[in-house]
Amino acid sequence: MTYLTNEERNMNTNINTITINGVDYVRADSVQPVATGTRAVIVVDRGWVFAGDVTRNDGRIKLSRAVWVFRWESIGFDGVIANPKNTKVTIKPMPQGVDIPEGAEIFCVPVADDWGL
Repeated sequence: MTYLTNEERNMNTNINTITINGVDYVRADSVQPVATGTRAVIVVDRGWVFAGDVTRNDGRIKLSRAVWVFRWESIGFDGVIANPKNTKVTIKPMPQGVDIPEGAEIFCVPVADDWGL
């Protein structure tokens, strides 16, 4: 039988990674979903922010299953990307999709296939 000392009983353990046979493992809830398809958040001219399944063709960016990132409060753009379902984010569906001229794109962030839905 093994007995713990008072110090061992009161120790607060906070392990972020563990290495087994040379492979690092992390907590599952600390890993962001990996973008696997064509879905992306696209920031366009004048500050508009949309997300959808992206098709680029003939100088146009077409988004299907599109949403409009209408507003967010106090969490920053990175907070929106990390958790679009946060109560501080307002996302509106765009059932007809979105058609953007290619030159209006400021930048694009690939996201998981269900982002914003």
